[in-house]
Amino acid sequence: MKKIAIVTGGSNGIGLAIIENLIAQNYLVYNLDLTIGKLGQFIECDVSNFNQLTQAIEQIITTEQQIDCLICNAGVHFSGSIEHTSEDDLDRIFAINVKGAFAAIKASLPIMKQQQHGAIVIVASDQALIAKGNSFAYNLSKHALASIAKTTAIDYAKFNIRANAVCPGTIETPLYHQAIDKYCQQSGADKAQVHQEEAALQPLGRLGKAEEVAELVSFLVSDKASFITGSLQVIDGGYTAQ
Repeated sequence: MKKIAIVTGGSNGIGLAIIENLIAQNYLVYNLDLTIGKLGQFIECDVSNFNQLTQAIEQIITTEQQIDCLICNAGVHFSGSIEHTSEDDLDRIFAINVKGAFAAIKASLPIMKQQQHGAIVIVASDQALIAKGNSFAYNLSKHALASIAKTTAIDYAKFNIRANAVCPGTIETPLYHQAIDKYCQQSGADKAQVHQEEAALQPLGRLGKAEEVAELVSFLVSDKASFITGSLQVIDGGYTAQ
């Protein structure tokens, strides 16, 4: 019998790599995203819409009668200091990055409690541990995700439900390239040079790969990680150790 996994934002980048990894391990994976992906059972869903996301997960529960793991991966990036962040900007970032995870976890917990098992992984960021310049709203949202992982772990350990966050550093994904492209458009910088500079900032001398993050997520939802909960698992090439 296949295990059932749900991944939000699984159509590209880290989410797609996670789905590919889980399918290879015989999971049946549901992808909740706005754009159709190449892998998994796709359900069109705006994660910033609480009711829409809740209904999508309830549909999966009705069909499968179980959820073995939930990976809250959907998120957007935003650059700006507090002065250059509008209330609308802050609301949008929190609606997707934070409320999306809140809604997905809230909808999944009842069936996990009934099963007496479940693994939740939230894709946060190295910015859940440190600050970076020009990143007020994004950084705030990632700290919030770390809090969700820790409080959920404490509240639901008695049901054998584990919750952890992975905290990737700079990973080469479409989201990364969008952020770099936007920066270069605004500053006039050369993208190839910016890319080289980003790699040089990492102690290991390169950017991370989505597949590497997927391997960590796969481990955290597996029985091999059965005593790991409430943790923030950093995967950043040594960046936050500096």
